Amino acid sequence: MSDPKNNLLLNALPAEVYARLLPHLELVSFPLGDSLYESGGTMAHMYFPVDCIVSLLYVMENGACAEIAIVGFEGLVGISLLMGGGSTPNRAVIQSAGSAYRLRAGIMKSEFEGNFPFRHLLLRYTQALLTQTAQTAVCNRHHTIEQQLCRWLLLSFDRLRSDKLEMTQELIANMLGVRRESVTEAAGKLQKNGLIHYARGNITLIDRSAMESNVCECYGVVKLEYDRLLPDVVST
Repeated sequence: MSDPKNNLLLNALPAEVYARLLPHLELVSFPLGDSLYESGGTMAHMYFPVDCIVSLLYVMENGACAEIAIVGFEGLVGISLLMGGGSTPNRAVIQSAGSAYRLRAGIMKSEFEGNFPFRHLLLRYTQALLTQTAQTAVCNRHHTIEQQLCRWLLLSFDRLRSDKLEMTQELIANMLGVRRESVTEAAGKLQKNGLIHYARGNITLIDRSAMESNVCECYGVVKLEYDRLLPDVVST
């Protein structure tokens, strides 16, 4: 059984807070494409991923969508519950199959409101997540598809504890909000240059250093902000 402390936020909690939450944490497994919550739906739980990746998506009226942030073992899904809202206009979808610990919203809010160190930790995480969301918007507007793909891949691998990712080009295109042909061309260049290996929906990271050299500034901005705001989390 997976250890809750494989999630870095849970691992960084003060001991007394972790002890209170532990009996209420429920391990749940999710297949690829499963939805944690839908746009506008009532949110009953918060989720702490341990070996899955969750994509936060904004869905347009015509069904088109684009990813606004990625959450993995470094964070949690459902932060809007702590901000006073019981729903959010985006949806949360499993991008890479795996498991997460879920916690009832009422328990989480009670601890958040009554414990300053816990609240301070989650507010810093929220700022880091907002930075990722804002930088994604900037990247999608100003950088090439190849740069966007490098940013997306690096953020995904950072949150997966693995150098392998199961993901079709069609799904990546949906995440980035671009045409599949554009992703095919960009992925082909990365593979030709020895940065990744892509076959039958499986992406393997071959050369991280080259990928980091190829990516736009957006990846570094997001990573530095997580490191700055959550040094006690990302260093564990």
